[in-house]
Amino acid sequence: MSLDCGVLECVFCLGCSRWAWKRCIYAGAYDSEQWPLANIEEFEPVPRICRNILAVYEDDLKNPKWAPTGGYGMNPDWVAKKVTYETTKGRVPPYLIYIDHDAHDIVLAIRGLNLAKESDYAVLLDNKLGKKMFDGGYVHDGLLKSASWLISAESETLKDLIKQNPSYTLTFAGHSLGSGVAAMLTLVVANNREEMGNIPRSKIRCYAIAPARCMSLNLAVRYADIINSVILQDDFLARTATPLEDIFESIFCLPCLLCIRCMKDTFMSEEKMLKDPRRLYAPGRLYHIVDRKPCGCGRYPPEVKNAIPVEGRFEHIILSLNTTSDHAIIWIEREARKALQLMMERDHPMEIPSKQIMERQETIAKEHNKEHKDALEKALSLNIPHAFSPSYDTFDKDENTEQEVILNEPDNPLLDTEVGESPANKQTVEKKTDWEELINKLFEKDASGRMVLKKGVDSV
Repeated sequence: MSLDCGVLECVFCLGCSRWAWKRCIYAGAYDSEQWPLANIEEFEPVPRICRNILAVYEDDLKNPKWAPTGGYGMNPDWVAKKVTYETTKGRVPPYLIYIDHDAHDIVLAIRGLNLAKESDYAVLLDNKLGKKMFDGGYVHDGLLKSASWLISAESETLKDLIKQNPSYTLTFAGHSLGSGVAAMLTLVVANNREEMGNIPRSKIRCYAIAPARCMSLNLAVRYADIINSVILQDDFLARTATPLEDIFESIFCLPCLLCIRCMKDTFMSEEKMLKDPRRLYAPGRLYHIVDRKPCGCGRYPPEVKNAIPVEGRFEHIILSLNTTSDHAIIWIEREARKALQLMMERDHPMEIPSKQIMERQETIAKEHNKEHKDALEKALSLNIPHAFSPSYDTFDKDENTEQEVILNEPDNPLLDTEVGESPANKQTVEKKTDWEELINKLFEKDASGRMVLKKGVDSV
């Protein structure tokens, strides 16, 4: 009997040792090693957007205190609006609206989590994993509420700016907590474009820097044409499906939490993960900045990989000393700037004739369009819950006509239907509600005057 126990103990120890060895040597670079390299045209906005987000932290852009190397590259006179915690009352992190006339871009940039602000934690804690449904998938409830409040407050400002600058793109950007709010904003606006002066979907963009896992896989793939997530090497937030509230409740023991989650995800099959409709993912197309090699010391010249993966979508926690530091917006901006510099030195875009540049941009757009279709088809072939077909999405549609949205879910806030109606009765919505109606469908005021989710749409 004792011999049998000894053998079992040895087998168990060997198994644990093998697991620990495999996890310790697993590097962040492995997640994207099969992905193609990004090019200048698609990655060019990322360092600029990072600087826009960093500018939210400044009290006075004319006299900056925390400017990155080379400065913000922003004209303070082009800041249309800058909002602080005093104005938002904790409903959303501080943000600014910036009209970038050089890049022909209207940017709404949202800062990341403030560890000293209880209101930011309240946004994160206002969720149960897979609790809230939106546009046929699951999203983070607290982030959706923040996005709804923000778009309700700023819709007129954005609409006026779009009217004044009709050729400009509309970009939502955020870091960490702000990235989740920006992604939710993009979902809401993309489904209500007529409330923004019928802005074409092709002019709506989102850059989620160090993104939170805030939407189900079907939505993450479907919106990959307008949402872009940027992840630096070993960043933990995009890799853990642990609810955000658990992460930040355990912020002072984060390494312990990550190790436990790492063990759990290691022994969970990928097929089981993919079949879970409530599992949340980093949104959209993924850009992975890789600046360290496996088993290497120090940082190497960064390179950027990009793809719209369905399987292997950053499912492994990386056990490294850089897991949390790679989440910092300062490091991401620095490495993104270096990566773009290396791309420009390699490709010499200034020497390329303008006609050839336009042809190259058209080619990239076609390649992205095809890649997006392929990802949607792959999601269908893998039987991802609530997956959308390419014909369902926005391909080959006239942007001058009003986009029709077919919604399968009974409790979608964009539909005026009763909770519990059969999802088989698909409805086509040609005219959507305004922001006030959308907010009224989602929320009500409690005794203290705070907006809370209605019970009717709270349950799934």
